[in-house]
Amino acid sequence: MAHVLVIGGGVGGLATGLLSARHGHTVELFERDSRAPGAALDRDFFGWRRTAVPQAVQPHVILGAARQVLRTELPDVHAEMLRLGATERHELDWFDERPAARPGDEDLVMLQARRIVLESALVSALRAENGVVIRHGEPVEGLLTAAARPAAEGGGAGVRGAGGEDAGGQVAGFQAAGTPAAGIRTSGIGTSGIGTSRVQVTGVRTASGSYTGDLVVDAAGRRGAADRRLADIGCRPPVVERHPTGLAYFCRWYRLPAGRAEGPRRPWAVTGGTFAGCAVFPADNRTFAVTLIVHTEDPTRSALRDPAVFEAVARTFPPGAAWLALGAEPLSGVRATAGLDNRWSALVDEHGPVVSGLVPVGDALTHTNPTLGQGMSLALWAAQRVARTAHLDPGSERYAADHHAWSVRTVKPWFDFQVTADAAIGERWTTRTVRAGAARDRAALFDCALDDPEVMRARARVRHLLESPERAYADPDVRARVVRWLAARPGYVPNTGGPSRGEWEKLTGC
Repeated sequence: MAHVLVIGGGVGGLATGLLSARHGHTVELFERDSRAPGAALDRDFFGWRRTAVPQAVQPHVILGAARQVLRTELPDVHAEMLRLGATERHELDWFDERPAARPGDEDLVMLQARRIVLESALVSALRAENGVVIRHGEPVEGLLTAAARPAAEGGGAGVRGAGGEDAGGQVAGFQAAGTPAAGIRTSGIGTSGIGTSRVQVTGVRTASGSYTGDLVVDAAGRRGAADRRLADIGCRPPVVERHPTGLAYFCRWYRLPAGRAEGPRRPWAVTGGTFAGCAVFPADNRTFAVTLIVHTEDPTRSALRDPAVFEAVARTFPPGAAWLALGAEPLSGVRATAGLDNRWSALVDEHGPVVSGLVPVGDALTHTNPTLGQGMSLALWAAQRVARTAHLDPGSERYAADHHAWSVRTVKPWFDFQVTADAAIGERWTTRTVRAGAARDRAALFDCALDDPEVMRARARVRHLLESPERAYADPDVRARVVRWLAARPGYVPNTGGPSRGEWEKLTGC
């Protein structure tokens, strides 16, 4: 077994530490913040200023892929989240009568909770685990190194989990989940360059001292200074791929009235026209967030910071109108976030691993824009992979190359899918038009799913990262159903929900 050092105490770091401990490894976790999420959910969520994690107060989505990891490997964490007030919603409950169940439907469930609920449940479990030390208020300042070494005999290549899965919990042989937008460079780097990294990370350095381990896991997020740490120890820079989204998010939190445990079954999803969108995110303990999404170049966006303007605009969208009509109590002001990009960071370049003994998880590996809600699922997959393989010569270059190859095979396709989806939104909101062809067909599939349970099932399998869009949407029955749906609506115009531009500008005072 290995001694694993984890940099960062967010969702990715906590999950890596807990899963690693459950797989028999010892763990030390280093978190710059001097406190941890506790049981006082509202106080911590609304009153704790987490400057290093500004997205913590934004709504999060725990999709079926993440829930699957929790239920199978961390059932106590899943149970604790439910005890703390998290709720679950099956995608097929959109319909008045749920269609007959099919194998796999049990995973089409979203776990609805604020991020603080998952973090609190992870912290509680991690504190009770033997062989774990959590060092709050002790940020990592640098990395300890030694000369890189090759893999020991019988290294980590080809690690398989139970049931024919690879070490990340994905079905072996799974390939691309989406086609990157034109002109986007994607990585095809394999392991041919093994033996060229020169530097092996053997531990971390803090203001309090030095700590050695068999594997260091970077879970410090996209603001974690990985580039600087690598430069300080003489490594080549990571290979970073960035795609600005041009999207800005404005959210406000509410609580349903006493005696009302749930909001309306529908609508709740993202809706919008050709310049903005609205979504409702049900969460724990009767809380929910209403989010407005606009382009960063929209001159009206600053007006949305005014709670009165925000609510007036939100009520012009079907989801916002339905939920705000319930008399919910506002719990926060309007929280804004922008400057988001889709970011992929690889510690392997054309020469091979740039470093060994250090692997990324969570946002340190890939940050995906929240429109598809993939972040927590991808973080838990990477955490799971580390826990299952950390005993396989983790300081070697072979291990670093294998972790990268797994990431490209398992995580990168979903990153590419996110990039493609955001590019389509950005084009629509920049031009304020919906082009014919693929964009209209994609919109028709999503709208058809709201009427047709079989199309909804296919859409949900993609949404929950259970099946690639190429496979799910290529099903002949699904395609035929969408064609029939469109034929019955010859004047179909996609993305018509929400206000006109004139109404929007009137409400925002612009």
